[in-house]
Formats: sequence, structure tokens, C-alpha cells
Amino acid sequence: MTGGPLDRSIDRRAFLARAAALAAASAAGLTVALPSVATASGPRATGPAGKGKPALDRPNAYVKPRPEALADPTECTIAEAAWLIRAGKLTPQRLVEAMLERISTYDGVYQAFNLVLADAAIAAARDAAQRPRQGALHGIPLAIKDNYYTEGVRTTANSFLFENFVPPHDATAVARLKAGGAILLGKTQMGPLATTRATTPAGVITTVNAWAPANRNVDPGGSSTGTATAVAARMATSGIGTQTGGSITSPSNAQNLTGLKPTMGRVSAAGIIPLTYTRDHPGPLARDAKDAAIMLTAMAGEDPADPRSQGLPDVPDLIDAATPVYRRNQVRLRWETRIGVLPGFANGTSATALARQAYLAQLAAIPGVTLVEVTLPEGWSQLTGGTFNNVRLPERSEPFMPYLRTDLRGFGVSVTSWLQGALMGGNEFITGQRARLLLMERVLHELFDECDVVVQTDPVPFDILGLPEIAFPIGFTAAGVPIGTILGGLPYAEDRLLSVVAAYQATTDWHLRRPADPSAAAMRTRAAAEAPRLTAEQVAELTQ
Repeated sequence: MTGGPLDRSIDRRAFLARAAALAAASAAGLTVALPSVATASGPRATGPAGKGKPALDRPNAYVKPRPEALADPTECTIAEAAWLIRAGKLTPQRLVEAMLERISTYDGVYQAFNLVLADAAIAAARDAAQRPRQGALHGIPLAIKDNYYTEGVRTTANSFLFENFVPPHDATAVARLKAGGAILLGKTQMGPLATTRATTPAGVITTVNAWAPANRNVDPGGSSTGTATAVAARMATSGIGTQTGGSITSPSNAQNLTGLKPTMGRVSAAGIIPLTYTRDHPGPLARDAKDAAIMLTAMAGEDPADPRSQGLPDVPDLIDAATPVYRRNQVRLRWETRIGVLPGFANGTSATALARQAYLAQLAAIPGVTLVEVTLPEGWSQLTGGTFNNVRLPERSEPFMPYLRTDLRGFGVSVTSWLQGALMGGNEFITGQRARLLLMERVLHELFDECDVVVQTDPVPFDILGLPEIAFPIGFTAAGVPIGTILGGLPYAEDRLLSVVAAYQATTDWHLRRPADPSAAAMRTRAAAEAPRLTAEQVAELTQ
């Protein structure tokens, strides 16, 4: 790849101005054009097939399969399955049928799906075998979070409010994945209206962590847990979720996946049941950096139906960015990168602390990496704490006021947080937006003066600010539960984030490990057990 990462050319003040305009548009309830974000070279993306849009059929999108992937197609990454399909050694139908067999066998335990489109998926796979190959996603089976519109297929957001909703069209992101040749296996369980871990609308726990299926107390992550469990349990090659407060990065960390939350607007949110207009981010939950890049390449681009996606820089070559670079048989970073480490990040002797220490040592050994301990901007704890984080609640409650006024039962287990948002005053919302912009200014112009990407322990504040972040595995606890971490970047820095993770994953094998299948005893236990409910305390914690 020629040239540097996109973040070197982004006008940070233009991004800040755009965020301010987005907040104002949200407060006014207007759909307006937002200020463009210029780059040093000036071009802008012009649409899904626009200038600068990378193709899914480039050579780096294909990876020669490992022996495990040759033996079992459900083990394949997207890039490996694409290699096999291109070589004529695997058909889309065989891949889809292998996934459906696992779903039939094990999803009674995992409960990752709330709707399986078996007949449609097989028909699509047969059709894919007859059509010219479209690139790396051709014939690849995906799991789709149930807040994405799917034409003619129920889209419920796991809620009472949308339990009978059948969209007349696909969400833009779904349409683009299908245009790339992907096959929809089914819709996945999620938190009701994307507010908690996956449960029924009444709070009965559904999806479990694929790494501890017999223990429902092991957190599977945020509201995109159905997708995460489906991918981790080898019931889908990859999948998509949404993040408003950690629901891509958290399930990815909990289930040994690589989840990429893009910059606000990089992927259109049109056709997704909303939660918070200024913080909703669609993105992939994948098995490694290369797969995340393939997915985002298909999903990203300008969309006339979503002003947040318009006026942005070109989508860079994400697939090349996620391809490790070697010099004299040694992995090195594609671009020299200063990786900021928060104070105290790896302190202690716990399993997590030890995994973080080893992770930092592994990063430091990669040529091109410079680790720097960063100084947190003034007011960090106040500006990233619960008080200002919760000012999103009025923004999400306001569009649902007609429902809140007529029947609170429609909100199920999360009704308290929706009422909290409805009862907060406009002054609190405005103060929160001002605090958000102040935090963004300090992050962009203070924190990122010291580094290019920053190691995080929590999705906050990057999902508050609309900045990109990527989650990926760095180890396991003694109990065999995955340990993950998050890297955050400057606006539109998905290419740099992918390049760092690709280099790290080329020198480690955490991302290649898969959970054991549920035992027969676990399957019998799940079938016989009464499904537990979230407690009031758990609901309050998850919906704040």
C-alpha cells in the first residue's frame, strides 16, 4: 500500500465541527447535511462504488487455509473460505449447510439466533454457485443482529414494540453485504431495543457465552451477543452488530473475536432500529483483522439515506491495511505508530493484568511500534463518568415518546431507563452535549498529540465521541474465558487500527482458538433448566 494512514491527513477541527452540527441536528430533530471533513488531498467518497472504494476481489482478501480450516469449513475465516471457494475446493452450499448443521445441533444451548433462514440460505448458496464470483464475500454465511432491517423478514430488535414488524427493504449495510455475495443465515438474539445483554423482552436470559455455555453468569458481552456467540461458536463465518455503548467491542472481547466499531458515519445506519442518533455505530464482529476489514469494506460508504455517512473522506484500502507486512521474514508495522498506554493499564498480578503485560511486551517487540504512557486530559474522570454518559438517555427516549405515553409494557425489562430519559430535562441534555464536545476537543488535541492510537480498558469515551475502536483477544483466564483489549484511534483511522491488530495477530494465536462444543450433559441441562431472568440490579447496570 502506498502513502500513509488516513488519520495523518484528517482535519481534526473539521471533525469537531461536524460533531457539534450533529448534536444540534439531533436536538432540533432535523435531517440536514453536515459539514464535510476534508483531508490534505481533498477527495471525498462518492458512494458505495465511488472513487477510492476498494474492491472485495483484491489478492490480499484471500488467505491460504490452515489445516483446521481444510478439515472443517466452519473453522474458516472469511479470507480462508474465499480462498477455498475461488479455488473450487469449497462450495457456498457446503459451507452454508455445515453452519446450519451446527445451528441445528448446538443452538438449543447457545440460543444465538431468534430466526434461522435455513431454506432461504440454502437457496441463496445454490444461486451463488451459478453466478460469477463477486469477491471475498461471495457465498459467505453471516449472522445479522435483529435490529437491521431485512426485506420480508421479521426485524424485532427483540422487543414487544417491533414483534410483528416486517421491513419492506434491507438496511443499507445488509444490502451492501448481499451485493458483495454474502448469504444471510438468520437474525440473532440481542438485548431488547439494544439496551442489555441478549434476553427476551421480558428479561429472560437467552444467549450464553460460547466459551462457557453451561454458566449463564459468564457475561457474553453487550446487546450484540447473539451475533458474537454465533460467530464464536462456528455457526456463522462472520456477523454484524451495532454499538452505542460498547455492544461491538464488549462481546468481541468476551468471546475471542475481532470487533470493529467504525467512525461515526463510516457505515450508514439507515434501516437500523435506532437507539441514539449521535452514537449508533454499525460494524462487524469477525474472527480476525482481515475478516473485519473485508466486512467493513463491503459495508462502508456514502448513503443518501443517512446524512451521517455523507461528506466523509474516501474509504481507504482496509484489506491491504489488515495484511501483515514482513521484512526479512519478520513482521513489522505497515506504518510507524505510537501506541498510547493509559496509566495503570497493566498494573497488578491478576490474569487480566498479566495478559496485558504480555500483550504490551509483544507489541513492543514489533518493529515500528513505540509504546508511550499518555497523560489523561484534564477532567477525564468527570467527562467520561456516568453523569455525562447518561445524557444520551433523553436522545434515545424522545423518538419513542408516543409509545411511552400509551403503553409502558412495550419496553419490557428496560422500561426504567427509557422513563429516565423521558424525565431528564433539556438543560441536562444540552450540558451533556457541551461536555461531550469539550471531551472530544481534549482527546483530539491533547491525548492524540502524544500518540497515534491508544490502548483502552473500556469502550468509553470513544463510542461517546464517534471515534473508531477495535477489540481483539490477548489471552485467557485460568477458567478458559477470553481476555480482550481495545485500541482507539483518530477519526477515520480504521486503516491504522487494522494494521496494528494484523501485525499483533501475525505474531500470536489467540484469535485462532475456538471454544469446545457443548457437552451432551450441558445440552440436556439447558433443555431442562428454567431460563433465568436479569435481576433489577443487572438491568439497571446494563441500561445506564
